[in-house]
Amino acid sequence: MKKSLIALAFGTLGLGIAEFTMMGILPYVAADLNIGIPVAGHFISAYALGVCAGAPMLILARKRPLKHILLALMALMLVGNLGAAMATGYWSLLAARFISGLPHGAYFGVASIVAGKLADEGRSSEAVSIMIAGMTVANLFGVPLGTSLSHILSWRVTFLLVACWGVIVLYYIWRWVPAVEGLKDTGFKGQFRFLKTPAPWLILGATALGNGGVFCWYSYITPLLTNVSGFSAGSITALMMLAGFGMVVGNLASGRLSDKYTPGRVGMVVQGMICIVLLLIFFLSPHPWCSAILMALCTAGLFAVSSPEQVLIIRVAPGGEMLGGACVQMAFNLGNAIGAYVGGLALGGGYRYPALAGVPFALTGFILFVIFYKKFQSRY
Repeated sequence: MKKSLIALAFGTLGLGIAEFTMMGILPYVAADLNIGIPVAGHFISAYALGVCAGAPMLILARKRPLKHILLALMALMLVGNLGAAMATGYWSLLAARFISGLPHGAYFGVASIVAGKLADEGRSSEAVSIMIAGMTVANLFGVPLGTSLSHILSWRVTFLLVACWGVIVLYYIWRWVPAVEGLKDTGFKGQFRFLKTPAPWLILGATALGNGGVFCWYSYITPLLTNVSGFSAGSITALMMLAGFGMVVGNLASGRLSDKYTPGRVGMVVQGMICIVLLLIFFLSPHPWCSAILMALCTAGLFAVSSPEQVLIIRVAPGGEMLGGACVQMAFNLGNAIGAYVGGLALGGGYRYPALAGVPFALTGFILFVIFYKKFQSRY
C-alpha cells in the first residue's frame, strides 16, 4: 500500500474521531454541561453545519497546490479540536464543534482527487476507499478509545487527543504526499457548471437523505443500546468497536466492488439494504444481540455507500472536481445534521423511534440512487 494513501487516511482518521466520537460520549458531555441529551445532540449538528460552511472555501483555494491545501485544512482541524477540549460551556463547545467541522468536507474533496491521481490504473475507487478507511478505523479504535477515556477521565481528553493527532498528520502529509499535478482552473463560474446537470443533484440528494436516515438512529445509539437493548454502560466501548468493524469492512469491500461492478450499482444496492436494516432495528432492538448485529450491518452500509458516492461525484463534476468532492461531504453532513435533529424529535416516542424516523429518509435516498443508475450510470 502506498505511503501517500496512508498519510491521507491519517487525516480522515483524525476527522473521523472528531466527528463520530460525539455519539459515544454524548451522555458524558450532557452531564458535565448540565444539559439534556437532545440538546447535546446540537454538538453533532454544529460539526455537520461546519462541514457545509467550510467546503465552499475550496473555491478560493482552487489555484493553490493540492498538498498545501491539505496541510492548511489539517492545521484548522487541530485548532478546532483544541478549542473543544478547552470549552467552558454550551456555546463555546458549539462554536468549537463548528470550527472543527470546517476542514472536513474540503479535506475529503481534495484528498479524493489526490488519491485518484496516485492510484494505479483501474483502481481509483479502491484508492479513494483507502483514503476514506481512516474514517472507519476511527470508528473501530478511535471512537471506542474516546468513549473509554470519557468514562474513565473526561470527554475533553478525547478532543485533546485529536488535536495532538493533527500534529502527526501534518508531518506525514508533508513527508509522504508528493506534489501532484493540480487541476485545470476553469474560473469561478466554471467550478459550478457541473451543477447545471441533474446527475450530481441525484448523488447529493441520495447522500444527504441516505445518511440522514442513518444518523436519525446513530446519533442516539448509546442510549438505545443501554436503555432499550439492555447493554451496560461498560460494554458501550466494545459495541462501538463492533460498529467500527462494520464500517471498515463495508468501506473496503465497496471500494473493490465499485471497481468491478460500477459505483452506481454498489451504491444503489447498499442504500436499499440500509432501509431494511433501519426498519429491523426499530422492531428488534429490544433483543440485545439482534440490536448489536443490526448495528454492525447498518454502519457497514453507511460506509459501503460512501466510497461510491465520493467517486461518482468527482466523475460527474468536470471542471469542478474539487468542489464536487467537497459537496458530497456537505451533503453527507447536512444529512447528519438533519438526522440528529429529527432523531432528537423522535426521542419523544422512545429510544427506538429515531430508527423508524430514519426509514423514509433512507428510502428516498434509495429512490434517487435508482434514478441515477437507470439514467446516468452508463456515462460514468
